[in-house]
Amino acid sequence: MQQADLKGKTAVVTGAATGIGKACADLFASRGFSIARLDVQAGESISVCDVADESAIEKTFAKIGRIDVLVNSAGIAVRKNALEITREEWDRVMAVNVSGMFLCSRAAARIMKQNGGGAIVNLASIMGFSGGLFPNPAYQASKGAVINLTRALALEFAPYGIRVNAVAPTFVRTNLTQPVFSNPELLKKVMEHTPLGVLPEVEDIAQAVAFLAGPEARCITGVTLPVDSGYLAR
Repeated sequence: MQQADLKGKTAVVTGAATGIGKACADLFASRGFSIARLDVQAGESISVCDVADESAIEKTFAKIGRIDVLVNSAGIAVRKNALEITREEWDRVMAVNVSGMFLCSRAAARIMKQNGGGAIVNLASIMGFSGGLFPNPAYQASKGAVINLTRALALEFAPYGIRVNAVAPTFVRTNLTQPVFSNPELLKKVMEHTPLGVLPEVEDIAQAVAFLAGPEARCITGVTLPVDSGYLAR
């Protein structure tokens, strides 16, 4: 994508304070986008916004104005099995990972529709296609919902020139996966399910997101692209 093509374009990235969200925001900024970085935690250049709060989303997006790309990267996990997770913990995972993605996508689509189109890229997970390696039912259910909601929104928004896709990473070293990467036994199990023998970095996920958001993917919508080092090929 040429820098000249990006002049005046704006990308909104949720969950942009750390991890994959930050990597996506930094990559889009390096390619000439104006960036609106949203996160629930305060930080440099961060607009504080809880994606599960519809009122906050509407106010924040209205201030941003033009939106060409939305990256729904905000997400949480509660790593408890089905017998231990509380209803409140379950509801919060769904509120952020599913409802938050939906609310942000809807708010962005209303703006994109007026501007003749745009691209939305959601962060799903290989756990949306798989029962996973470790008990994590709330996260796995939420990411399965992200994948099918991506398809549904792709069909609904297509007449407005808005493409909706998702990226499904495997285990990537972030704050969210710290419990796995800091436990040698858990990490060994992950690597046993990684045919390429190497796990992606946050920058690898950002590159996939940028591809799906860019003109090279102009005829791609409703797709979830795994970046999983072969996990789902088993």
